[in-house]
Amino acid sequence: MFRRERSIPLRGSAAALCNNLSVLQQRNLTHFGVVHGPSAQLLSAAPEGVPLAQRQLHAKEGAGVSSPLITQVHWCVLPDRVLLVLASHRGIQMYESDGSVMVYWHALDSGDASLVQAVFARGIAASGHFICVGEGAEGRAFQGSPHRSDEELLTPDTSHRHCHEPAQGQLLSAAEDTFVHIWKLSRSPESGYIEVEHCHGACVPDTQVCGARFCDPSGSSFAVTGYDLAEILRFSSM
Repeated sequence: MFRRERSIPLRGSAAALCNNLSVLQQRNLTHFGVVHGPSAQLLSAAPEGVPLAQRQLHAKEGAGVSSPLITQVHWCVLPDRVLLVLASHRGIQMYESDGSVMVYWHALDSGDASLVQAVFARGIAASGHFICVGEGAEGRAFQGSPHRSDEELLTPDTSHRHCHEPAQGQLLSAAEDTFVHIWKLSRSPESGYIEVEHCHGACVPDTQVCGARFCDPSGSSFAVTGYDLAEILRFSSM
């Protein structure tokens, strides 16, 4: 069973985008990332939910160019470092984990796109040394290698990749119907098939849920964001 904990206030709210929440646990702090319009809100909170710092990060553009709409923010944990990745309608930008320094920029090529075709980047995941980002109808994988210079850190590859790594055999799902569910994944020793068992369900009344993430590797706590909701909801196991 899970219980509601102290919420973390937001300066704005979360945009109505799927997977609009990223969580990174470092030392005794939990970092949260939420997207709304042309900015990403980055927050740090103590274990008891007390907010310690909050800032906004805009995708960097050239002078005289309006800021693009950010479609996703996500912390990618690589073997040798953690990068903060922003995806937008114009490209993919990678920063140090605190958003202070940009280390890589990949612009989207919209030259061949038709007038009715949307061009944007969305769907960020990390697997080993790779950072994978969806781009329209195709995907891109960026390989991070332990070189000394940031210029050699990341190289683009236009292969299609999908990765999934459930921590502790648990899966967290959320939908616009206000419900959040936790599932347990296990492999049957007899048949070898993956079995799915429902473990917990929670309702966030009158809220269009747009993001849900576990806050620790053990799956004992999770956070939820909702459209037009000026706070991050926290839940922990009893």
